[in-house]
Amino acid sequence: MEIRVRGKPAVKREEARVLIMRVGGTNCDKETQRAFQDLGAQAHVVHINQIVKKKHMISECDALVFPGGFSYGDYVRAGAIWAKWIVAKLGNEIKRFLGEGKPILGICNGFQVLVEMGVLPAFHGISEFPEAALATNSPPGYNCRWVYIRHENRGNCVFTQHIDRNAVLRIPVAHSEGRFIFPKEKENACLEKLLEGDQLVFRYCSQNGEPAEGAYPVNPNGSFYDIAGICNPEGTVLGLMPHPERAFYWWQLPDWTRKMVLPQYGDGKQIFEGMLRYLEKKF
Repeated sequence: MEIRVRGKPAVKREEARVLIMRVGGTNCDKETQRAFQDLGAQAHVVHINQIVKKKHMISECDALVFPGGFSYGDYVRAGAIWAKWIVAKLGNEIKRFLGEGKPILGICNGFQVLVEMGVLPAFHGISEFPEAALATNSPPGYNCRWVYIRHENRGNCVFTQHIDRNAVLRIPVAHSEGRFIFPKEKENACLEKLLEGDQLVFRYCSQNGEPAEGAYPVNPNGSFYDIAGICNPEGTVLGLMPHPERAFYWWQLPDWTRKMVLPQYGDGKQIFEGMLRYLEKKF
């Protein structure tokens, strides 16, 4: 059945166009593409240079994704070079895209890019300067492990409206700079804004859903308030450090050989499913 909004035909699942950007250093674009394609959407991986030459590609797509990896080698700090490049070359296009209510997903390095761009947390709209940071892990070092995250959003985030509040998901992390922080002097005020605006989406937790309270390795990077993922005030932009594309299929799960009954999908599927459900209902 075709859903209609304000008299216009909605985006059908098979017509949804997802644009996955990549630059030198991104390395999770193909896995992300396959996840969307498995769910029936059209997903295309395009190098940022091509998008700059054909800026109309952004307005013609229904959703944008910044995938994981190490864009430009993270030589300055994670996500910073790509973020400044995007703002300079495609800033107006991104603003128009957001103004139309279209969703943007940033995974790991993509989350770092969105924060550096000022698109997250964007308490009062897109910020000229970053309002938060994803800093070096504490304890320092590259951390690659499966973690548990608890869904904390009350319904604002369009990617997770179908997920029960306090539901626990198991998804892996793989990063060196994933410690989410606010400026020390604004820490409590920023957290209050995040909670009041229903922008907190995921927190690191134990298997039974208890907050990590900063304890390693349940909280793998020392993130403030165990923050693993946030959205913008409108709920149309989601950034998270864990990799849902690496927890999409049953054979990606770390303990599948020990299970008598295998699920068809892992918990990561729910993030991609949420984006496509939103497109079907909204447009």
